[in-house]
Amino acid sequence: MRRLRIFLWVLVGVTALAFGLFAYQLRQPKDEFVASAMVGKPIPPFDLRPAVEGQPGLSSADLADGKPRLVNIFASWCLPCRAEAPQLEALREQGAEIVGIAIRDRPEDVAAFLAVYGNPFTRIGADDISEVQLSLGSSGVPETFVVDGKGVIVYQHIGDIRAEHVPNILAKLREAGA
Repeated sequence: MRRLRIFLWVLVGVTALAFGLFAYQLRQPKDEFVASAMVGKPIPPFDLRPAVEGQPGLSSADLADGKPRLVNIFASWCLPCRAEAPQLEALREQGAEIVGIAIRDRPEDVAAFLAVYGNPFTRIGADDISEVQLSLGSSGVPETFVVDGKGVIVYQHIGDIRAEHVPNILAKLREAGA
């Protein structure tokens, strides 16, 4: 009988501990974003064909030519990508060079998207199976990376760029060029 009581007290204690840990986790703030493990590391090697006619594609070598850039991952089918288009144009107007990676998209859809929402990109590569997107540690669209002139990712902006984000992104881009 004594062993049964000890066993029950141990069982109650373990259950209470498990319940306490569960309750603690429920009270922690939810982290909705998955940060890239690639921040601080060189861009992985890639070579993407042009996403639209008349504009060059994108390769990792293009990102290691001494000039810092923004790498914007987008898609024509992405609603937040449409919402961030004015901010990308504002960044371009303030001197940011922006290259794009179009994810799982058709050339005609990318061209239609750019015709409606503007084209702030100097190059756009087509990532048909999200291989480059995943190698960068991107978890969705849109996402923007600041890449220094050596091809090293120095900053990641998850989600659409809003007007209040523009100054911070410009500051990160300036730091990458220093």
